[in-house]
Amino acid sequence: MTEFTPVPALLGGALIGVSAVLLMAFHGRIAGMTGILSGLVPPFSGDWGWRAAFIGGAVFAPVLLGAVAGDMVAFQSEVPALWLVLGGLIVGAGVYYGSGCTSGHGVCGIARLSPRSIVATFVFMTSTAATVYLIRHVLGGF
Repeated sequence: MTEFTPVPALLGGALIGVSAVLLMAFHGRIAGMTGILSGLVPPFSGDWGWRAAFIGGAVFAPVLLGAVAGDMVAFQSEVPALWLVLGGLIVGAGVYYGSGCTSGHGVCGIARLSPRSIVATFVFMTSTAATVYLIRHVLGGF
Protein backbone atom coordinates (compact mmCIF):
# COMPACT_ATOMS: atom_id res chain seq x y z
CA MET A 1 0.00 0.00 0.00
CA THR A 2 1.14 3.56 -0.65
CA GLU A 3 2.34 5.62 2.31
CA PHE A 4 0.46 8.78 3.34
CA THR A 5 2.91 11.67 2.92
CA PRO A 6 0.94 14.91 3.31
CA VAL A 7 3.83 17.39 3.56
CA PRO A 8 5.74 16.30 0.43
CA ALA A 9 2.42 16.02 -1.42
CA LEU A 10 1.41 19.53 -0.37
CA LEU A 11 4.78 20.97 -1.35
CA GLY A 12 4.77 19.14 -4.67
CA GLY A 13 1.25 20.31 -5.44
CA ALA A 14 2.20 23.89 -4.59
CA LEU A 15 5.20 23.70 -6.93
CA ILE A 16 3.02 22.36 -9.74
CA GLY A 17 0.56 25.21 -9.18
CA VAL A 18 3.31 27.85 -9.11
CA SER A 19 4.87 26.49 -12.29
CA ALA A 20 1.49 26.52 -14.05
CA VAL A 21 0.84 30.12 -12.96
CA LEU A 22 4.32 31.27 -14.01
CA LEU A 23 4.03 29.58 -17.41
CA MET A 24 0.69 31.28 -18.00
CA ALA A 25 1.96 34.65 -16.73
CA PHE A 26 5.20 34.73 -18.72
CA HIS A 27 4.30 32.73 -21.84
CA GLY A 28 0.50 32.74 -21.96
CA ARG A 29 0.56 28.95 -22.20
CA ILE A 30 -1.28 26.20 -20.34
CA ALA A 31 0.95 23.73 -18.48
CA GLY A 32 -0.43 20.62 -20.13
CA MET A 33 2.50 18.21 -20.26
CA THR A 34 1.30 16.43 -23.39
CA GLY A 35 0.89 19.67 -25.29
CA ILE A 36 4.30 20.88 -24.14
CA LEU A 37 5.93 17.57 -25.04
CA SER A 38 4.28 17.47 -28.48
CA GLY A 39 6.30 20.55 -29.51
CA LEU A 40 9.55 18.73 -28.76
CA VAL A 41 9.07 16.01 -31.36
CA PRO A 42 9.12 16.50 -35.14
CA PRO A 43 7.73 18.67 -36.51
CA PHE A 44 9.37 20.86 -33.86
CA SER A 45 7.55 23.88 -32.49
CA GLY A 46 9.04 27.35 -32.95
CA ASP A 47 8.99 27.85 -29.18
CA TRP A 48 11.09 24.77 -28.53
CA GLY A 49 13.32 26.38 -25.87
CA TRP A 50 10.81 26.95 -23.09
CA ARG A 51 9.22 23.58 -23.79
CA ALA A 52 12.56 21.79 -23.37
CA ALA A 53 13.29 23.77 -20.20
CA PHE A 54 9.87 22.92 -18.71
CA ILE A 55 10.10 19.19 -19.47
CA GLY A 56 13.76 19.13 -18.38
CA GLY A 57 12.83 20.75 -15.08
CA ALA A 58 9.97 18.30 -14.54
CA VAL A 59 12.32 15.36 -15.11
CA PHE A 60 15.58 16.51 -13.53
CA ALA A 61 14.37 18.58 -10.54
CA PRO A 62 13.16 15.50 -8.61
CA VAL A 63 16.37 13.66 -9.46
CA LEU A 64 18.45 16.61 -8.25
CA LEU A 65 16.36 16.95 -5.10
CA GLY A 66 16.73 13.25 -4.35
CA ALA A 67 20.48 13.39 -4.88
CA VAL A 68 20.88 16.45 -2.65
CA ALA A 69 18.59 15.07 0.07
CA GLY A 70 20.15 11.61 -0.21
CA ASP A 71 16.73 10.04 -0.56
CA MET A 72 16.50 8.59 -4.07
CA VAL A 73 13.34 6.68 -4.86
CA ALA A 74 14.07 3.35 -6.49
CA PHE A 75 11.81 2.50 -9.38
CA GLN A 76 10.36 -0.94 -9.20
CA SER A 77 7.26 -2.42 -10.67
CA GLU A 78 5.55 -5.72 -10.11
CA VAL A 79 3.64 -5.11 -13.32
CA PRO A 80 5.09 -6.76 -16.45
CA ALA A 81 6.68 -4.36 -18.95
CA LEU A 82 4.11 -5.28 -21.62
CA TRP A 83 1.31 -4.09 -19.33
CA LEU A 84 3.13 -0.80 -18.75
CA VAL A 85 3.44 -0.27 -22.51
CA LEU A 86 -0.21 -1.19 -23.04
CA GLY A 87 -1.24 1.19 -20.25
CA GLY A 88 0.82 3.96 -21.84
CA LEU A 89 -0.89 3.42 -25.18
CA ILE A 90 -4.33 3.51 -23.54
CA VAL A 91 -3.44 6.73 -21.73
CA GLY A 92 -2.13 8.18 -25.00
CA ALA A 93 -5.42 7.38 -26.71
CA GLY A 94 -7.29 9.04 -23.82
CA VAL A 95 -5.13 12.14 -24.11
CA TYR A 96 -5.79 12.30 -27.85
CA TYR A 97 -9.55 11.79 -27.64
CA GLY A 98 -9.87 13.93 -24.50
CA SER A 99 -7.98 16.78 -26.19
CA GLY A 100 -5.57 17.08 -23.28
CA CYS A 101 -3.96 15.41 -20.32
CA THR A 102 -4.50 15.41 -16.59
CA SER A 103 -2.20 18.37 -16.05
CA GLY A 104 -3.85 20.48 -18.74
CA HIS A 105 -7.42 19.65 -17.75
CA GLY A 106 -7.05 18.84 -14.05
CA VAL A 107 -4.65 21.56 -12.97
CA CYS A 108 -5.02 24.37 -15.46
CA GLY A 109 -8.49 23.79 -16.92
CA ILE A 110 -10.29 23.51 -13.60
CA ALA A 111 -8.44 26.60 -12.35
CA ARG A 112 -9.84 28.48 -15.37
CA LEU A 113 -13.33 27.02 -14.63
CA SER A 114 -13.41 25.41 -18.08
CA PRO A 115 -16.56 23.25 -18.32
CA ARG A 116 -14.84 20.91 -20.78
CA SER A 117 -11.91 20.42 -18.38
CA ILE A 118 -14.23 19.84 -15.42
CA VAL A 119 -16.06 17.11 -17.35
CA ALA A 120 -12.80 15.59 -18.64
CA THR A 121 -11.31 15.52 -15.14
CA PHE A 122 -14.46 13.90 -13.73
CA VAL A 123 -14.32 11.24 -16.46
CA PHE A 124 -10.67 10.34 -16.01
CA MET A 125 -10.83 10.37 -12.21
CA THR A 126 -13.93 8.15 -12.26
CA SER A 127 -12.26 5.82 -14.78
CA THR A 128 -9.14 5.67 -12.63
CA ALA A 129 -11.10 4.81 -9.48
CA ALA A 130 -13.06 2.12 -11.32
CA THR A 131 -9.87 0.65 -12.82
CA VAL A 132 -8.06 0.50 -9.47
CA TYR A 133 -11.09 -1.08 -7.79
CA LEU A 134 -11.46 -3.64 -10.58
CA ILE A 135 -7.80 -4.62 -10.63
CA ARG A 136 -7.20 -4.68 -6.87
CA HIS A 137 -10.50 -5.97 -5.53
CA VAL A 138 -12.24 -7.88 -8.31
CA LEU A 139 -9.31 -9.38 -10.20
CA GLY A 140 -7.11 -9.62 -7.09
CA GLY A 141 -4.15 -8.06 -8.87
CA PHE A 142 -1.39 -5.76 -7.83
